[in-house]
Amino acid sequence: MEWLTGPFEVTFVQRALWGGMLVSAICALAGTWVVLRGMAFLGDAMSHGLLPGVALAALFGGNLLVGALLSAAVMTVGVTALGRTPRLSQDTGIGLLFVGMLSLGVIIVSRSQSFAVDLTGFLFGDVLAVREQDLLLLSGALLLALAVSVLGHRAFLALAFDSRKAQTLGLRPRLAHAVLLGLLALAIVASFHIVGTLLVLGLLIAPPAAALPWARSVRGVMALAALLGVTATFGGLLLSWHLSTAAGATISALAVSLFFLSHSASGLVHRRRARLLGAHATATD
Repeated sequence: MEWLTGPFEVTFVQRALWGGMLVSAICALAGTWVVLRGMAFLGDAMSHGLLPGVALAALFGGNLLVGALLSAAVMTVGVTALGRTPRLSQDTGIGLLFVGMLSLGVIIVSRSQSFAVDLTGFLFGDVLAVREQDLLLLSGALLLALAVSVLGHRAFLALAFDSRKAQTLGLRPRLAHAVLLGLLALAIVASFHIVGTLLVLGLLIAPPAAALPWARSVRGVMALAALLGVTATFGGLLLSWHLSTAAGATISALAVSLFFLSHSASGLVHRRRARLLGAHATATD
């Protein structure tokens, strides 16, 4: 029992656990729509597009979260604007923004004589450095994400399955898409300090994808994804403590492992049901 509870008696590990739990809930709300709409590439592009704002904030002694929010806002506006260009596919526009923002961030970092920006922390996060004020910010971000998810649920649902029908129903799909991008940006900005931009997709995509085979509604996917994210956070922190591995990477790797475990179990269940149905049909004949 000491092996299981010992690490969480340390204050900074407790804060890391709470931070990871809050991020898991935020990522479950945004990540469910990312998985349902096939927006993984967009999520990856937006996470890497935070670098210029974070680099500038670090160089001028500003708040990294504010810098990340500014970059996320630029990415959101850019993706929305390019998505309305008829001769340019959305993937092309996202790819160009991705490369442009990442290149700008690297240029800013390279101009620093002292390399004041900690690229390792930006790319891989530092969950064990979560402070009490970070927990307050994450709590506010969760409340905002929850409000957006509740108010926009009907429009997001229609947009995920048929944007033309959403237009017919008067749900303003373009506005809904822009708001959904904002929700995604909020989740990424809230998460990058915990697991970093390279690993943020682990919490953003893996738990909702793992929940899909077992949930019967979008809200069910969100709830189960949050639970799986919390499980990955707890297990990742526990393993990183005892194995002396990077905490953020361990959390992300465990989340991905839960996805593969979930889909393997789902495949076994479906094959067993198919055999039972086949046997029942044979017996009936």
